Amino acid sequence: MAQEPTQEDLETVEELKTAYNQIVGEIGKVIIGQKEIVDQLLIALLCGGHVLLVGVPGLAKTLLISTLARALNLSFNRIQFTPDLMPSDITGTEVIEEDHSTGQKAFRFVKGPIFSNIILADEINRTPPKTQAALLQAMQEHEVTASGETFQLEEPCFVLATQNPIEQEGTYPLPEAQLDRFIFNLWIDYPTEEEEKQIVKATTGFKAQDVQPVLDAAQIIKLQQLIRKVPVADHIIDYAVKLVRKTRPNSPDAPEDVSRLISWGAGPRASQCLIMGAKARAVLEGRYAASIDDVNFVAKPVLRHRMVTSFNAEAEGITVVDLIDKLLKNQ
Repeated sequence: MAQEPTQEDLETVEELKTAYNQIVGEIGKVIIGQKEIVDQLLIALLCGGHVLLVGVPGLAKTLLISTLARALNLSFNRIQFTPDLMPSDITGTEVIEEDHSTGQKAFRFVKGPIFSNIILADEINRTPPKTQAALLQAMQEHEVTASGETFQLEEPCFVLATQNPIEQEGTYPLPEAQLDRFIFNLWIDYPTEEEEKQIVKATTGFKAQDVQPVLDAAQIIKLQQLIRKVPVADHIIDYAVKLVRKTRPNSPDAPEDVSRLISWGAGPRASQCLIMGAKARAVLEGRYAASIDDVNFVAKPVLRHRMVTSFNAEAEGITVVDLIDKLLKNQ
């Protein structure tokens, strides 16, 4: 049974709509274009999820994330993933400290860069599975355990991992089970010709843009709690679940194309992510109820990394996105 919104909830939704326009404006001072990517990043943050960003070098992925952190007044750390990166380089390490007054030595835990609100894990597929697992475990559990003591990560905790789609030599691709931990997989594309002209003008001049904070950590946590309370009609949940079930090749609901071209479909977490994403998008737009349009808006970033194409699809030049488009068209 859906919980009735309080007056405070409705006022918070209205405030977020205003804040959203301000956030987009502040990010727009530095980042030209990429409006849909910004929307999807904000949706993922409000859902309390994490994002996998894929794009060729030079598309301002790092600048986008650091600008988002400034607009939301959140702490930001960037971790450059390399083959020699160790788990302790991310989570933290214990050091021996001597008390000068007593001469006694004791271990002290020094927190790693994961202890930040927004973490950019740059080129996550360049580091071995052991280090990848340390990051993914921390972001899943929002805590780090060292020598039997548990340390809570700062809230909100938002991890954005980037992958370069071109250079695959010497990389360690994330397994499907690890990919499933990311609520969205976002592909950053090249800017349009007009946007590229604006980028060149803006970045080759002297003036640096000052980004003003719009929200803070406490407000974002409050908004994340609000998203959970947003009602979703049964027919929208049915729509999301049917869409996900159609991605599974052995499902009776699967179209012939999916059965032939997909090796592995999306699991139940995809249905959860579709509904959470739809709720967050509705609230961002000032609505206190999710719609089918909201589900469709988040369908590609939710599903594209949870479906594995078969050899037949590769031979025919058909991508996961092509199949998602077809599923949405025939829903």
